[in-house]
Amino acid sequence: MNLSRVILIGLALGVVPAGFAVAQTVPYAPYSSYPPATAAAPAGRPWQSLSPAQRRLLHGFRGRWHELPPARQRALARGSTRWLRMTPIQRERALRGFHRWRAMTPAERALVRRRWHSFKRLPPAQRQRIRSEYRQFRRLPAERRRALRMQWRRMTPMQRHEALRRFRRPMRGMRPHR
Repeated sequence: MNLSRVILIGLALGVVPAGFAVAQTVPYAPYSSYPPATAAAPAGRPWQSLSPAQRRLLHGFRGRWHELPPARQRALARGSTRWLRMTPIQRERALRGFHRWRAMTPAERALVRRRWHSFKRLPPAQRQRIRSEYRQFRRLPAERRRALRMQWRRMTPMQRHEALRRFRRPMRGMRPHR
């Protein structure tokens, strides 16, 4: 299977970031764990309903498309649409994220999922602030970012908590970090 198709599957499963630095993930459900299709299940998406570009991208699924559960078909169709709309730069970013994800252990993936779900539960203003601070961090020279990461790793949890308390200005309507 070529790499673009592997990435497409990752996009469909929601494990490959497509623009934001934090890996957007959904609990992974391999093909074998999808519930079997039943008569009461919603109808699947016919292969011919996909655009020619989607069919080219998903051609590895052509012979068994009708066997895939409808939820899997919808996920693959959404992922292919998303991939096709990406710019080359966004696709490269998605590839890097996919490779990073594949290199993680199951425990690391679970941690990323928990962090992502925690992030999604934050109020919109706080999510925006985190994104803004992350963009500022990314603009720093690589050496400065490396030094800050090393400094953070050397801190005890209490020192980290104190540093966050000092450097974060309180936001209106937000509870202080505890």
